[in-house]
Amino acid sequence: MTTRPAEQPQAHRSGFACLVGRPNAGKSTLTNALVGAKVAIMSEKPQTTRHTIRGIVHRPDAQLVLVDTPGLHKPRTLLGERLNDLVRTTWAEVDVIGMCLPADEKIGPGDRFIARELARIQRTPKIAIVTKTDLATKKQIAEQLIAVEQLGREVDLEWAEIVPVSAVKHYQVDLLADLMIKYLPEGPPLYPEGELTDEPEQVMVAELIREAALEGVRDELPHSLAVVVEEMLPREGRPADRPLLDIHANLFVERPSQKAIVIGAGGQRLKEVGTKARRQIEALLGTPVYLDLHVKVAKDWQRDPKQLRRLGF
Repeated sequence: MTTRPAEQPQAHRSGFACLVGRPNAGKSTLTNALVGAKVAIMSEKPQTTRHTIRGIVHRPDAQLVLVDTPGLHKPRTLLGERLNDLVRTTWAEVDVIGMCLPADEKIGPGDRFIARELARIQRTPKIAIVTKTDLATKKQIAEQLIAVEQLGREVDLEWAEIVPVSAVKHYQVDLLADLMIKYLPEGPPLYPEGELTDEPEQVMVAELIREAALEGVRDELPHSLAVVVEEMLPREGRPADRPLLDIHANLFVERPSQKAIVIGAGGQRLKEVGTKARRQIEALLGTPVYLDLHVKVAKDWQRDPKQLRRLGF
């Protein structure tokens, strides 16, 4: 009678993955879907991600740390140049890169530009992710998968995998996580169980305020709006079972006309921004919040190195 050797336990893998793509390719939405919680700002406006936000995917046999960078783009300001530098630095430090290409949009010059940049990075595996499949027909998805394969050949970029996903419908999101984990090195968890991001709470709060302020405004505003949380303190004298967190934040724009847009007639729009942001912040922090918002003009801050530093860039 022969005995079968006991199966070796699967080695734990941990490492970093980066989602790249032109602005508004679905990177932040996909990050949130993979993590299972909102850790990245989402907006229909392109180029809204400013910080390198890490989302952490926990599995029994793996830990995948997602780095969600700003979209690589042709910079028109000093801020734009710094965001692009941030992207390239991140690419050089991760274990696997996923390039997002929307299923409902034809491949364009922006996609080719990023693919060429990726082709210059040796050794790091690259996964092509066809996003937003919920917005495309089966025919469009099939055509896009072929186009993505051709894009790789065109720029001499070998895709490790090509996978269609829908973050909104959670279609193949878990499969994508499996494929990314396959390329991580063996190693122990990098973050404690249950931790979903390493962003400081103040940065997360500022991003939620900015997301609420961006909703429904003119195209020019996303790039001109910055939010700084000046103070987050528990209200003194509150009973232990009824805590209240006081948050004071400033919204910075570049021109008085933009300030008027954010505030709205009679302050109504700013009030709506505060209400929406407060709900999101309370859900994030799990405590009641008093949110105090002020709008200030920082003239041409995107082009001013001193102001960029003050605003955290």
